[in-house]
Amino acid sequence: MFKKILIANRGEIALRVIRTCREMGIKTVAVYSKADKDSLHVKFADEAICIGEAPSRESYLNMTRIISAAEITNADAIHPGYGFLSENAEFSEICREYGIKFIGASPEMIDQMGDKATAKATMKKAGVPTVPGSDGLLKSVAEGKKLAKKIGYPVILKATAGGGGRGMRIVKNEDGFQKAWDDARQESGAAFGNDALYLEKFIEEPRHIEIQIVGDNKGRACHLSERDCSIQRRHQKLVEETPSPAMTPELREEMGKAAIAGAEAIGYEGAGTIEFLVDKYGKFYFMEMNTRIQVEHPITEEVTDFDLIKEQIKVAWGEPIIGINYTPKLYAMECRINAEDPARDFRPSPGKITNMHMPGGHGVRIDSHVYAGYVIPPNYDSMIAKLIVSGQSREEVITRMKRALEEFVIEGIKTTIPFHIKLMEDEQFKKGKFTTAFLETFDFSKIQG
Repeated sequence: MFKKILIANRGEIALRVIRTCREMGIKTVAVYSKADKDSLHVKFADEAICIGEAPSRESYLNMTRIISAAEITNADAIHPGYGFLSENAEFSEICREYGIKFIGASPEMIDQMGDKATAKATMKKAGVPTVPGSDGLLKSVAEGKKLAKKIGYPVILKATAGGGGRGMRIVKNEDGFQKAWDDARQESGAAFGNDALYLEKFIEEPRHIEIQIVGDNKGRACHLSERDCSIQRRHQKLVEETPSPAMTPELREEMGKAAIAGAEAIGYEGAGTIEFLVDKYGKFYFMEMNTRIQVEHPITEEVTDFDLIKEQIKVAWGEPIIGINYTPKLYAMECRINAEDPARDFRPSPGKITNMHMPGGHGVRIDSHVYAGYVIPPNYDSMIAKLIVSGQSREEVITRMKRALEEFVIEGIKTTIPFHIKLMEDEQFKKGKFTTAFLETFDFSKIQG
């Protein structure tokens, strides 16, 4: 087994990896920016190396400094967590060249799945249902209009290099096509340096449901059921749960088989997710593949009793996958606690946490790197904690989540806790009747800052 793993990330995911490594008897190296010198992942790692100033490009995205840190500390593997360099093919390739195991996808797989048009073509060839649309990138507005007319409006234009909702525009009729085309290209070009677009049928009233998969280096894959990620704001997930309220045993079996087929078609190694849109008729369509561990992986761990970070590490070492497909026997939900003010359009709220009390009790788990006295820097993602609750039924989970949220005290900054409390009280949410557009009509005026 690996003797020492460097975690090329920060915050709660870095601490999460450190905990599993410690249980496995593996030494850890934390890297950190000057802004993160007081973070818990720095305090709990066996070794810690400062790799630069606060801006990500000078620290967590600086491949040269991270590789240097790995060489100096004799780390034989790097775990990238999520975000930052976790889906960077160049970094995966550099690790390979330096003889350091990248605990994630190979550069070839990242390239294949990172480009959405290529990913769609790959999955289509593997027999995975895909959304009707262009076979590749659009060459012109005229080509896009012709295809849109053929498959029927509404359609959606997407940036091939996009993410986080950027470079996407819904087109309801031909009159709006040109403006949507121009806006999407401008936004994607500025954000990703690539303004290429493709077109898909816009799926109405969709749910965002992902299947957790794990593949080994023998070409085999298994799945650990689904997660419903439909509660989103501007394409950013806020709440995830498993099993999905919309799932049936038949649909789970179909989606699970499709996800495994897609993973095995590319010989996928490691933990990842196949992301689907599921329409109101129960038909599902491939959306994208994430070739990394997901923020919301803890809810799968709670209902399957598998440590997914441990599975990542074991698979990277060359051990076979667990080999079974899981159906959840429990229910679990995760609320992302962000340093944002939901009463003011989720405005970021960095600063010092003056007082903090975390909830506890049966079925309650907290993944966090913050504490009373910790100063949240303004340089990174605003998520400061994940509150994960499990139980025997969805109703029990919602009740327990509301209780845990009401116990969760974070003072000195604004957080999304008040929003989550109101969501747990919402009758439509409690009934499981929601789509990815749910928060577009949510009454945020009810939230007290």
